[in-house]
Amino acid sequence: MEEIRNPILPGFHPDPSMIRVGEDYYIAVSSFEWFPGVPIYHSRDLVHWELKRNVLDTVEQLDLTGLKPSWGVWAPNLSYCEQEKRFYLVYSIVHNNNPWFFDVDNYVVTASSIEGEWSGPYYLNSSGFDPALFHDDDGRKWVVNKDRDFRPANLDNRAIVVQELDTARMRLTGSPTVVSRGATRRGFVEGAQIYKREGWYYLITAEGGTGYAHCVALSRSRSVTGPYEPCPFGPALTSIGGDLAGSEKADLFMRPDLYNPETSIQKAGHGSLVETPNGEWYMAHLCGRPVMPGMHCILGRETSLQRMEWTEDGWLRVYGGGVIAQESAPAPALPAHPFPAESPLEDFDSPVLNPHLYAPRGPIDAGWADLETEPGRLRLRGRESLTSTYAVSLLARKLDSFHTRTTAKLEFQPELYHHLAGISCYYASQDHYCAYKTFDETLGGAVLKVHGFTGGAFKEYGKPVPLAAEAPVFLRVETENDKLSFFYSLDGERFEPLAEGLDLTPLSDEGCSCGVFTGTFVGLFAQDSHTREKWASFDFLRYERLD
Repeated sequence: MEEIRNPILPGFHPDPSMIRVGEDYYIAVSSFEWFPGVPIYHSRDLVHWELKRNVLDTVEQLDLTGLKPSWGVWAPNLSYCEQEKRFYLVYSIVHNNNPWFFDVDNYVVTASSIEGEWSGPYYLNSSGFDPALFHDDDGRKWVVNKDRDFRPANLDNRAIVVQELDTARMRLTGSPTVVSRGATRRGFVEGAQIYKREGWYYLITAEGGTGYAHCVALSRSRSVTGPYEPCPFGPALTSIGGDLAGSEKADLFMRPDLYNPETSIQKAGHGSLVETPNGEWYMAHLCGRPVMPGMHCILGRETSLQRMEWTEDGWLRVYGGGVIAQESAPAPALPAHPFPAESPLEDFDSPVLNPHLYAPRGPIDAGWADLETEPGRLRLRGRESLTSTYAVSLLARKLDSFHTRTTAKLEFQPELYHHLAGISCYYASQDHYCAYKTFDETLGGAVLKVHGFTGGAFKEYGKPVPLAAEAPVFLRVETENDKLSFFYSLDGERFEPLAEGLDLTPLSDEGCSCGVFTGTFVGLFAQDSHTREKWASFDFLRYERLD
């Protein structure tokens, strides 16, 4: 029997929300400041997964202008109403957060099919984050979310609340009811979802913070509004066992001292459940895989899948017993359904952009990302620098392997030092590296350069390489564990180093100077700090996994 190999969604794929509709399984994940928002993956067998689409692809649904790194879309929740034959997606847009105040708006969009047109957003509330929608079998619907109480006396005692949704008006009705302040002692209760089984309402929560103390906790009640009884046996799923005490203020977020050497799947938490037609239960959950020995999660927070089982007294455990996340899980008794292998080459021949390419804060339009003027090429108009949180011309894909090679062919004729175009490894506006073609007046022409912006500081690497302004150039970046190197070629065959052995750890959850919730991307960029008019042309982008 084929096994599920974890993570099923490597790279930046946190906060999974999983559902089954007939024979199809879908997982939605967080997208934070990246546009378009909320990628949805599809499977028929829980082993093989493909990117189906990105749901939030209009500015009406998703305005991310100016948001800081790791703000934006948190923990979207995907659900399906069988009676209506309709999908629902609820999501947060986080605008600001600090230990006290949390400025966020929560919305719902709907569609009759995953691939179809999704509605404009309906506003729900702004009291907290991680909203989820529960469809009860009596036809009523309930929104559950973390209530972010800003009063100092309540900072360590924040709650999960539930409130009814009036779908005729698409507005919340009644008042929110507190249903949980945590099912464990780990603190940081969030990511709540409600399921119903055998007359019980089960409240699943993420607790312990999204670091090494993370877990999936369980409570249950005979009523959707509680009271809920916590599971007496502790977490249902985690990477580190034991009774860990924490709070909203306690530093349980990272806690590398809680690393469990018995599994490569660390930080397990934020779970979502499905049942197969054969009665098998699976939980998708967030995880991280740190690069040792420095324990940096270069790829960000990922999604894994565990087979689960119910105990005789109605509580969840990992299949076979225990609570620790595993590197593999038994596959369900479903026909194998692999998808065609994804091509490593994006040749820009299609008039539609590859769905694996994203822009920080977007939107992506022909005013700066053009596939039509030069068919078979991607043209990028230089705008603001990669350190900006506004109009940045960067199209990048998620780094999903510890050993990669990314190559692009660039045609660009810079005339000022303000003109830059090339390839970048990018975690956030304050943490990235790039190799590019630009103009250097002291050398009297075009040059290739490398710089990094990490920890909020600018640093150049290697020596400038002069080349003809009109000459096409091939640029390459290779990553291996916690290092990256840049290369160039004039013929696409022989590559010479530009800068080797750069430290990749600032581009990680643990090492970045801002953000901490996303992951490393690799892609193409252009910058024009003079008039925002200079265009760069890219003939292809090739992304290869080497491990």
